[in-house]
Amino acid sequence: MKKLIAILLATLGLAGAAHASSGGIEWDKFPKDKMSDMAALQNGAKLFVNYCLNCHSAAYMRYNRMRDIGLSETDIKNNLLFAADKVGETMKVSLDAKDAKAFFGANPPDLTVIARSRADGAKGSGADYLYTYMRNFYRDDTKATGWNNLAFPSVAMPHVMWELQGQRVAKFEEVADPHDHEKKTHVFAGYQQVTPGTLNERQYDEAVADLVAYLQWMGEPAQAQRFQLGVIVLIFLGCLTVFAWRLNASYWKDVK
Repeated sequence: MKKLIAILLATLGLAGAAHASSGGIEWDKFPKDKMSDMAALQNGAKLFVNYCLNCHSAAYMRYNRMRDIGLSETDIKNNLLFAADKVGETMKVSLDAKDAKAFFGANPPDLTVIARSRADGAKGSGADYLYTYMRNFYRDDTKATGWNNLAFPSVAMPHVMWELQGQRVAKFEEVADPHDHEKKTHVFAGYQQVTPGTLNERQYDEAVADLVAYLQWMGEPAQAQRFQLGVIVLIFLGCLTVFAWRLNASYWKDVK
């Protein structure tokens, strides 16, 4: 329990840093229909295991829980079980915390509840943030990793999915500060593609949406069942109210 609380606090702390560094960028809306698309969730799980689980763990999620998104144990063993021996194990990484801190400057946060921790009431949900973040990497030779991110400037994380998106650079325009015309400020003016990726822009956005859908699902795997149970309970209470109302009327009909 203490370890879980420590990880949650660290994740929330990193979320606050991300919000503070986002520089007022508007978050794009995550396509919520992905949450009910089993194929999207399965593809998101594949992307997570191949691109995220190398450095980030999901220490409070077990591989066999992915049966809830339509994967069999055989599917999990053959296609997703790279960092563990049994499907009942949690999604941990072999990267040592001390080595991670030496390599990246900080131990990469656990991603079990990353989508829930990134929510900002003023800007959007955690899924909105992650969807924006993963689509705004660009080449920046001034950074140690060679990458920067418009949603999280000077982020320490490199662009792990660059082969899918390709390499691009950000273009900025120098404009006068609206509050002080003697000062100049740099305003983002778009991206310029340098090398193509294996996916086009639409396909990459779809892949990111699948990944974010899986991260959102992983934060609360029982969310769909909870919503379904809530609907059933409301219907039951509605029917019970009708019966109680009619029963009450029957009991009191002869009372003057």
